Amino acid sequence: MKARVFVTLKTGVLDPQGKAIGHALNGLGFRTVGEVRQGKVIDLDLAEKNETAARASLREMCEKLLANTVIEKYEIELKP
Repeated sequence: MKARVFVTLKTGVLDPQGKAIGHALNGLGFRTVGEVRQGKVIDLDLAEKNETAARASLREMCEKLLANTVIEKYEIELKP
């Protein structure tokens, strides 16, 4: 089973990297770009066949390592 985890900063948490990207895009002439928030995407191959068990395992991975849950949120996407 393939999994994709999206990790982004929670609303209200300052995102200096996103601000820098937005500023750079504006400097390159992309004037319609407003606020930019950046994050990360993590792709995983899982041996697990059961979707419920896979989701539980992925939540645990996110809580323990993949996301800093104090300032970040995560979304899990599974593909068989």
